[in-house]
This record gives sequence, structure tokens and C-alpha cells, in this order.
Amino acid sequence: MSQMRRQLLGTAASGVGWVGVIVATATNDWIRTCDYTKATCVRMDELSSRGLWAECVISPSLYHCPIFPLFELLISYVQTARALMICACLLGLPATLLILMSMACVRLQNDTSAVKKRRARVGGVLFIFMAVCSIISTVWFPIGANKEEDLMSFGFSLYSGWVGSALCLLGGIIILCCQGIDPGTPSRDDSFYYSGNRGTATLLDPPANHAKSARV
Repeated sequence: MSQMRRQLLGTAASGVGWVGVIVATATNDWIRTCDYTKATCVRMDELSSRGLWAECVISPSLYHCPIFPLFELLISYVQTARALMICACLLGLPATLLILMSMACVRLQNDTSAVKKRRARVGGVLFIFMAVCSIISTVWFPIGANKEEDLMSFGFSLYSGWVGSALCLLGGIIILCCQGIDPGTPSRDDSFYYSGNRGTATLLDPPANHAKSARV
């Protein structure tokens, strides 16, 4: 697989993972708690679904989500999970822009292959850091909730966060791994030409130098 295809694969995986992290952050179905069996809790209107922003009451005729109080009044694990998920969502924007600007089809003024590789590496590191933040949050939140009350099941928001984190981590690793020099494509940055007049090797910079050496 060529370097360009690997970078596109890593970018696509990271982009889908970023969407999954945003969905997990915005929705409130992280965990479901119940003191009795599920059927009993539904009849008694005691089945609850909790996320980063609200705790929802689920019943056959009611779906009510009271918003959590001020940030300072929240439990520590909710504060930490919310801060990490917001950080992960925000990191996705500069990471995506850096990866897109490192594509071979994107030409910016005074662009070189070395600059593009640096952009891709920074973008890959940001995606990995974003995945780490999301993994810590999605693991710490259910553990903290289970210490307070009995945890019944995980919600789709938590699964979305796990899948998104895994894709961001995979995409970031692929992007970093594909930044080595492709053996099938010689790099102009390491090319030399020989001048017959002086018998010395000179680093090839502009294409015009190569044209001049062809007449020697």
C-alpha cells in the first residue's frame, strides 16, 4: 500500500473516530442505573440514564432529562470526564486541518516535503492524544458511577466513545507510521548531481540545476 493510501486510511479512520467522540460528548446515554430489575424500575419510573450533562428518567410514558447543576457543584469524576471529552473534541479540529494540509494534493506557498511530514506527524500525535483523553474519560466515568450506585448497563454514548477513541488511536498511529520515505519514490531532498567541471557533488535544490547538469 502506498504512502498516500495509508495516510488517507488513517485520516478517514481518525475523522470517523472524531465524529464518534463528538456524539458521545453531546449525548447523555453513558450509563444506566437501577436499584431493582429493569422491568420493575421501568414500572416505578426509576430507570435512569446519565451522561456528562444531564441525568434522564426513562419510563414508558416519560423521558425527562434534568440538567446537572453548575460545574463547581458536580462530582469529581463527572467534572474530569467532561473536561477530557471537551478537550478531545477541540483537538480534532487542528489535527484534521494539519493532516489535510499535509496531503500531496494540497499545495501551499513555500511548501516542501519536510514541512508536510511535520504537519502530518503533529496531526497524528494530536489524534493519539485525543484518543487517550477520550479513553480515560469513558473508562473513568462508569467506574466512578458504579461506586455511587449500582450500575445496570452501558449506554450507546459510551460505546460511541469507545469506538471513536479506538479509531482515533488507530488512525493516528497509521498516519505516524506512513511518514517514512517510500522506497519506491526517491526524495528530491536527498538527491545529488555531479558537475563535470569541478568533480564535486552538490545537493539538488531547484529543478533547473538538474537540467544544467544534463549537458555536462
